[in-house]
Amino acid sequence: MTRWMLQRPDNLDDHDGARLNEILARSSALERLAYHVTSFAEMMTGLHGERLDAWIAAVEADDLPQLHSFTAGLTRDRAAVVNGLTMKHNSGPVEGACRV
Repeated sequence: MTRWMLQRPDNLDDHDGARLNEILARSSALERLAYHVTSFAEMMTGLHGERLDAWIAAVEADDLPQLHSFTAGLTRDRAAVVNGLTMKHNSGPVEGACRV
């Protein structure tokens, strides 16, 4: 199910899409979580950093404490996060790499 939630909905085959929708229909918390995850993914892939504050506010208004710690991290380093969600160029290949 996690894999289904992390994919673009149009990339799911009919069976997987139907199963995901069936599961989400049974749990409003999972449905809201899937919505927030999809919204964040769209922000990342579309380079829409200007949407970050609205996304954080929507997550914080929702009763999903699992995402609240994630938004706290985003808020702590907001400027870098906005740049990462806005700029085409990044240091992705070297992120976390350490040269000795």
